[in-house]
Amino acid sequence: MLQSQEIQEIIPHRYPFLMVDRIIELEEGKRAVGIKNVSGNEPFFQGHFPGHPILPGVLIMEALAQVGTVVILKMPGYADYLVLFAGLDDVKFKRQVIPGDQLRLEVELIKFRKTFGVAQGKAYVGEILVAQGTLKFFLERKTPPQ
Repeated sequence: MLQSQEIQEIIPHRYPFLMVDRIIELEEGKRAVGIKNVSGNEPFFQGHFPGHPILPGVLIMEALAQVGTVVILKMPGYADYLVLFAGLDDVKFKRQVIPGDQLRLEVELIKFRKTFGVAQGKAYVGEILVAQGTLKFFLERKTPPQ
């Protein structure tokens, strides 16, 4: 299990864009399961359906991508790479996600080459599938600060 601080040591995301609270399962190079607790005080709720807050679907996809990034960057030899979105396919949103929900983010790497990956992501609230999609990544070596 990885807590928020450990996740931040792996991926470059920080508040308010760190969308994963913890990783509860990890098979390096294969799959991971992450948790996102949806809190009503998150900044995007101020402007996304005020009075009826709904977690934007694109942020669910971002959360899935961050879990996928952990899968890739925990593989030997990849710690010095950036994992960037290359695309999304077959995305479906099945149910609204609201404050108080807990997202279980399941990501499985289905194809990987040295600088390109494809993963299947599914997001659940309890046992209910709320979103899914195919996530495409490309990898780029980090450049040293100048």
